[in-house]
Amino acid sequence: MKKMINSADSFVQDTMEGIIYAYGDKVKLLNGDFRVLLSDYPAKAGKVGIVTAGGSGHLPVFLGYVGSGMLDGCTVGDVFASPAADKMADMIRACDRGSGVLCLYGNYNGDKFNFRMACEEVEFDDIETETVLVRDDVASSPKENADKRRGVAGMVYAFKIAGAAADKMMSLKEVAAVMAKALDNIRSMGVALSPCIVPKAGKPTFSIAEDEIEVGMGIHGEAGIEVRKMMTADEIAETLVTTILKDMPLASGDEVSVMVNGLGSTPMEEQLIVYRKVYQILADMGVKIVMPHIGEYATSMEMAGLSVTIFKLDGELKELLQAPAQTPFYTNANK
Repeated sequence: MKKMINSADSFVQDTMEGIIYAYGDKVKLLNGDFRVLLSDYPAKAGKVGIVTAGGSGHLPVFLGYVGSGMLDGCTVGDVFASPAADKMADMIRACDRGSGVLCLYGNYNGDKFNFRMACEEVEFDDIETETVLVRDDVASSPKENADKRRGVAGMVYAFKIAGAAADKMMSLKEVAAVMAKALDNIRSMGVALSPCIVPKAGKPTFSIAEDEIEVGMGIHGEAGIEVRKMMTADEIAETLVTTILKDMPLASGDEVSVMVNGLGSTPMEEQLIVYRKVYQILADMGVKIVMPHIGEYATSMEMAGLSVTIFKLDGELKELLQAPAQTPFYTNANK
């Protein structure tokens, strides 16, 4: 597959420079380090810092959510590879305003290992940290082993809730507690129609026949739970929603936010057709949708496919979801 890049080696730096040239009024590099992006919005003194980190290749995750009302900082590694622990530590220090820093990221071994080292390092600077892992992918592990689930597109909702909680001047422990509640109510599942190509690898991460679809595929090309013959949009929506609702039942009168997330090469029209069926299923149950999110929120390079995320709301979570946020790739103006 053709790619509009300069070289595989400069892919991440060129991307970061493009972000700074385009959105330099909203974000900045940390001392010129193209691996670390910080919010350039004024922050309240004493506000808890919210940070994340992960591999490149998933824009707008992770870099696109640094800004007002969401993340204070983000560190990225090579495509699908965790950034170094020292880069994470530098970011944590830069985002501490005296009240500690919440490290919020997906449940992946490299990120966990490096964040753990980074948090231990900043302890010597008397910086308090809390860690919350996003584990929203129902396809990656059964409910009884939910602690092993991957973090996928649901982390966008997590960034939004954490940023809003911090803006309300909640303490570090309080922000971590509200995040735990939010993540207990977020479930995602996706399907893939085609693979992606990591620039340095130069070849597809997996193969799938033209008339097949992989159900439960991970955002790094991790194997799904089954391969099926290609389905209609309605059948895809029914498959994803039914699986999610088995894991997180809903009842008439419940309120949710729904995200239909394109993985990189799925047209908006197709995403909206899937959302149409998701809406109909939930409406027939008497479930109300608040602030739907349809678009590319967490991609996998040029992979074709999408995921559906359902976020069950209560009064507190709904208020935090609707709180103001503005980043290069996100605004809640559609509330």
